[in-house]
Amino acid sequence: MCFESEKVVMFVNAGGEGSTEANCTMSFMADSFFQGGDAFQTGEHIVESGDHSLIYQSARLGNFCYRFNNMLPGDYYVDLHFVEIINTYGPKRMRVFNVFMQDEKASQLVELHYLDYFVKSILSDFDIFSIVGANKPLQLIDSRVSVYDARTRTRTRTRTPKPTPGHATCPPSVSVKDDGLIIIRFEGVNGSPLVSGICIRRAPKFSALPVKREHLVCKNCAAEIEVTSAQHKVMQMKSTAKYEKKIQELSAQCQRKSDECYQAWMSLTAANEQLEKVRMELDNKLFQTYSLDQTVDKQAENLRNISSKYECDKKFWAVAINNLQEKIKVMKEEHSQLLREAHECADSIPDLNKMVFAVQSLVSQCEDLKVKYNEEHAKRRKLYNLVQEAKAKDGELGILTGGSTKKNFKFDRVYTPKDDQVDVFADASPLVISVLDGYNVCIFAYGQTGTGKTFTMEGIEQNRGVNYRTLEELFRVSKERSETFSYDISVSVLEVYNEQIRDLLGASPTSKKQWRLAKTDVQGDRLKEAQNINRSLSALGDVISALATKSSHIPYRNSKLTHLLQDSLGGDSKTLMFVQISPSEHDLSETLSSLNFATRARGVELCPAKKQIDTSELQKLKMMVKELEKKLKEQEQSESTTYQRTSESHNDNR
Repeated sequence: MCFESEKVVMFVNAGGEGSTEANCTMSFMADSFFQGGDAFQTGEHIVESGDHSLIYQSARLGNFCYRFNNMLPGDYYVDLHFVEIINTYGPKRMRVFNVFMQDEKASQLVELHYLDYFVKSILSDFDIFSIVGANKPLQLIDSRVSVYDARTRTRTRTRTPKPTPGHATCPPSVSVKDDGLIIIRFEGVNGSPLVSGICIRRAPKFSALPVKREHLVCKNCAAEIEVTSAQHKVMQMKSTAKYEKKIQELSAQCQRKSDECYQAWMSLTAANEQLEKVRMELDNKLFQTYSLDQTVDKQAENLRNISSKYECDKKFWAVAINNLQEKIKVMKEEHSQLLREAHECADSIPDLNKMVFAVQSLVSQCEDLKVKYNEEHAKRRKLYNLVQEAKAKDGELGILTGGSTKKNFKFDRVYTPKDDQVDVFADASPLVISVLDGYNVCIFAYGQTGTGKTFTMEGIEQNRGVNYRTLEELFRVSKERSETFSYDISVSVLEVYNEQIRDLLGASPTSKKQWRLAKTDVQGDRLKEAQNINRSLSALGDVISALATKSSHIPYRNSKLTHLLQDSLGGDSKTLMFVQISPSEHDLSETLSSLNFATRARGVELCPAKKQIDTSELQKLKMMVKELEKKLKEQEQSESTTYQRTSESHNDNR
């Protein structure tokens, strides 16, 4: 509803901001006249809000009052707008409050002339939710108030305000005196008071009306009795007092019923909670019962399976017992047969002794043959080594050192460019037999960088070098001897780089080129590498020189290389060295250096090669022989005991 703008003094949007609605020329003032309370706003839709939908989106909440100052003297209507936007689900009696116009507690101040007037309560035990529910507007209409004037001591009596949903047609009226003050106070009875809007309108002026005279008809004589307005008003006041008392009684009765309903609702809520708890316990019991049923079903199924398995096992064991009984019967028959045979064997013991003696003689002859075979095998290896030493033939090599000067060198064999990998390996293959016979053997290539050492030792996939051919020959010969000897062959590939030994089979090998320091301009890591190579070669030369002069001290520990080759360079080992030289005249100095080193190495005379016996393997063989002898002795004792028991059983049967 939109009131005429000239009648509205102010319209306060309680708890909200000021604004002007599009469908009405009404302007709403911001909430600024309050004392106490808190602002509350909502975004819920308010049904049946009409033209004032804005004011029902906010409210002032708590115990508070509104003071409107500087009002012009005169009569005003006050419209109060309510809506329940907090306790939207109730229940009733959750928010009950009173509304006072001016301050009814200031009556004493009126008597002392400190205040000109006061107004009593216009709303008592007011419950919005009980009337319209939640999110629906409620306005105060059709109400009058009593205003006291302290100077004239007169009172204007009006009816008690009646709040109804919809629009107000006769809101509470208040007279403003010279102080220009209107006070509206909200006090909670149960919960906090709440108001959404306050509209103050100027009351229209009415002219004095003539005194009306009324007549009453007597019930006895039917005579008309004139009643003045004052008398009629007194009668109305008495009637009103009577009805007000009745209303108060009904209100008290209604309050008691409301309290009873509230208590019943609280009891019902508690009962519902208890019922919910019982329902949950019942669900838990049902679930437990269901789980127990499933467990019982599973146990019953397991019991049926066990019973079925028992029947199957019973049949199986019955068949097994029958079979055992048959076997026992057969074994008894065999036992009887064995007893007869044992008796016959006992009768033929003299012939058995002769057979044992003959077998022992054969074993002794076999042992003699083994000893003779081992002696012949040792002689064969010795002759083989002598043949290899005798096969060494001299080869001569001449080097032009400048002009017509020629320097000759002699070696066991000199290879020409026409010789291939097969010819080179032909001289190295006899050493393979020496490895399988138990000797330490060393085969290495020595020479200047780029002279073919890697090709000689490794070769290519289509034309393998000494390393690969040696391994093939090892496996071939070991396979030929497999019926007589058993070999354990292991291979390792090591690299000595910067005085560090690397296992090239354990990690990814890295190709390294080697340069002599005198021929290459190197720096940094390459310089360190070249220095270590020279140090290793110098140490190898010192070892060869010491061996050639038969020095009492051989400096094997001066280098990782010589220390690694210690077992293969001296003592009882066999060593084969390939010397690689370059045909280029530019490399003449390196060629002469390599040949001089080879000449010194050729002059080294190693001690006669001896077979290297692994003492740990020998110890294992001795332990195996002892175990076999022990088992043989235990077997003989067991056979003797069995024979004795058989004889006793045979005698008992007799």
